[in-house]
Amino acid sequence: MSGKRILYLNGHQLTAYAWAPAGLVLEGEFDASPDGLAAFAAYLQTAGAVPCYLLCNVAEEAHQIETIPFLRGGDRQTLLARRCGQAFFGTPLTAVRSLGYEKDRRRNERVLLAALTAPAQIQPWLNAVATAAAPLAGIYTVSQLGGTLLRALVKPPARCLLITLQDQGIRESYLVDGIPVFSRIAPSYDASEAGLAATLAAEAPKLQQYLIAQRLISRNEVLPVCIVAPGAAVRAISVACRGTATLQYEVVDCATAAQRIGLKTVPNNGQGEVLFAFLLGKAPPREQFAPAESRRDFGIYRLKQGLIAAGALAVMAAVLFAGKQLAETYSDRGDIADLARLELDQRQRYQQITATFPQLGLDNDALRAAADRYRVLQRLPAGPGGFYQTLGSAMDVSPAIELDALEWSLGLPKAAASGTPSSPPGPGSLPPSAGESLVVRGRVSLGRESDARSILAAFDAFVSTLRALPGLQVSIRQQPFDLDSGRSLRGGSREEEGAKPKSFVIVLLRGPQP
Repeated sequence: MSGKRILYLNGHQLTAYAWAPAGLVLEGEFDASPDGLAAFAAYLQTAGAVPCYLLCNVAEEAHQIETIPFLRGGDRQTLLARRCGQAFFGTPLTAVRSLGYEKDRRRNERVLLAALTAPAQIQPWLNAVATAAAPLAGIYTVSQLGGTLLRALVKPPARCLLITLQDQGIRESYLVDGIPVFSRIAPSYDASEAGLAATLAAEAPKLQQYLIAQRLISRNEVLPVCIVAPGAAVRAISVACRGTATLQYEVVDCATAAQRIGLKTVPNNGQGEVLFAFLLGKAPPREQFAPAESRRDFGIYRLKQGLIAAGALAVMAAVLFAGKQLAETYSDRGDIADLARLELDQRQRYQQITATFPQLGLDNDALRAAADRYRVLQRLPAGPGGFYQTLGSAMDVSPAIELDALEWSLGLPKAAASGTPSSPPGPGSLPPSAGESLVVRGRVSLGRESDARSILAAFDAFVSTLRALPGLQVSIRQQPFDLDSGRSLRGGSREEEGAKPKSFVIVLLRGPQP
């Protein structure tokens, strides 16, 4: 189905064409009678919702040039509607075309008012279109398309006459810069080649005299005349239409005109209505004659088409996005497969390398624990020298303390780590795997004159000195005397007490250095 439908209306019938870029397809001809209108309405019911362009070739067409003040928006539209109502009373089929602004201070605008002054001839067809709810794009005239046809045929002069043959009549249009200022239909009583040539030779001078009388052209102005005629009559027309000092003729046959506008099929009867119908579908003029209520279905059609186009674009965008995602998915799968192969290759290479390592007999957890232990050892001092200096500073203030043995180790001493009963460490004591420890074995020597209380006092003073040192934890494993609560502190003679050993065992703990 074509995207456009051209309805060509003349004084006695309406012809429907399906428009295509290569040409027109005749779909029906309907007489201006009740039966023809009924057949046209039935045709529209079955033809589908396709935009209709109504092209009129009627004699009741009027043009008038007006000058209006410089206005914009709604004020301009209101003024133009009032001017059209005054100039063409009783017809809603009007069109307005701007001719530019004058160059004075007020910038008045010159406009061309055009109208189809016999709406009763067109209204029955419009009613049939409205009843079928067919989208009417607009109403146009043959004279509107004269400038488009002229530009395709010759280099258009500023002012010229365009004469075409269609519907057994002669359309004569006076164009200024491609805009029809005046147009009329002259009857053709003799359809023979000689009769047609004689009629054209007589009509051009008549129209020239009329334009001079209306002061549209000057008396001595040279007026080019372009005639589009059937190929069989071109020779006779060229002989009959001799150029004068003020009229210059150029005759173009319909086949050449069809070729220049892009129409591949030549009109069957050699008439020019097919040329204008094709041009209307190819490039519709901006101005049209249909009132707004007649074009309501066309507005709905355009809205539907816009929604369909938006939906199609959305679907296309979704398809493109889905395709992009699918391509990325395949690409990701390929990357995953490559990474899996690389991982397998790296694992095999790792196994090959680890196979050359000496067997340690340790699992990964044991190696990880050893590494953690190594990091702890790295934060410890190089040896027990620092610990000995700390102990020596405490012994400087406790001369009664004598050392028998020192056991330095990392972490808790073996006895404490293995669960050997000893005095519980104070709060904040270190775990076996952290810090360093020093087991101090010694005795309190105060001489033979000392008693148990003085020995315990010297021992407690030594322990308090150690506990006062920063970062040092002191745990007493053995005191000089047994201080069990169930037993009393007793002693014999001073000689007996001085002869007994007063040894003690202390565990010193210090955390890892930062």
